[in-house]
Amino acid sequence: MLKKQVLFSFIASLFLVLGACANANDENTEEMEGVDHGSMNHSSSGEVPEGLEEAENPTFEVGSQAIIQSDHMEGMDGAEATIVGAYHTTVYTVSYTPTTGGERVENHKWVIHEELQNAGEAPLEPGAEVTLNADHMEGMNGATATIDSAEETTVYMVDFTSTTGGEEVKNHKWVTESELSAQ
Repeated sequence: MLKKQVLFSFIASLFLVLGACANANDENTEEMEGVDHGSMNHSSSGEVPEGLEEAENPTFEVGSQAIIQSDHMEGMDGAEATIVGAYHTTVYTVSYTPTTGGERVENHKWVIHEELQNAGEAPLEPGAEVTLNADHMEGMNGATATIDSAEETTVYMVDFTSTTGGEEVKNHKWVTESELSAQ
């Protein structure tokens, strides 16, 4: 009877150790990519912020196809996208600490001018401190951020299928014009 208890305890301990190792490997993979993509909202409702203007004569028209040349998240680079919205605005890369805690996110691509609280009309300069009104990632909405870069351009909302697993992503916000190429 004692041998069975010892054996059972040993096997249970082995499972706990192996389970912890598997979880540690998952966390390390996300850290190597630089961003915890597991908390990124790949798809969205398709709602656009108030005041966002549709682009006149965008390079990629709504309904057209393009190839994504960007790796904001795993499975994006090289994916075929369908353009579901084209808007003229200022896009920013921002760094912020999530409101949910955790490590600071550096150079997040992209937040648009209309997703900044009380941003006013003029584009903001790198170094400006802002409050985010975007929920691309968990802990983003309401976070205080620093603008790392700013660029006036056309941004696109796109649908695509991930190249690494086949996940269908709907209404992904945002991809810039320079991150798309013709098929």
